[in-house]
Amino acid sequence: MAYGKTPPSAPKPRINDRITAPELRVIDAEGKNIGVLKREEALALARPEEGIDLIEISPNATPPVARLMSYDKYRYEEAKREKKERAAQKGPEMKQVQITARAADNDLLIRVKQVEKFFHEGHPVQINMRLRGREKANRAFAFERLEAFLKMIPVEYRRLTEARYIGHGPSIQISKKAT
Repeated sequence: MAYGKTPPSAPKPRINDRITAPELRVIDAEGKNIGVLKREEALALARPEEGIDLIEISPNATPPVARLMSYDKYRYEEAKREKKERAAQKGPEMKQVQITARAADNDLLIRVKQVEKFFHEGHPVQINMRLRGREKANRAFAFERLEAFLKMIPVEYRRLTEARYIGHGPSIQISKKAT
């Protein structure tokens, strides 16, 4: 996509005189079905000067469905609905918890509560152990500390990945077991 261009959106609905169907199923502003009307009768109900337009909602239906309402309100509701659909398409976000090999048990308990909170919200969790200096030389100790931390988590979980050494230390991804 070129810089400054907006992404292509759904085709705009036809309104008022742009509607070409000879017959329309008309719905009023409150959502009540008025019935099937000829195009001219339906256009007579629209009052653009008062902000009430005839908007073709479903052009592929037989007969096409049109609604009497403000076009600005219709666009607002459509944008809101699309935003909600996009938000629903996104899956749960991977959350991260960082611990160190020499952290005290109480510090680790705080991280355990954080993991439980993320599980409660439905997110998978990536646990990263950060090693510094000489700690990096003793990988076996780091993996033992990571396993000890995992045993502290009271919620049943499943491992999405096995513990592996990446970056500054071992890392593992877990998610709450489905009940």
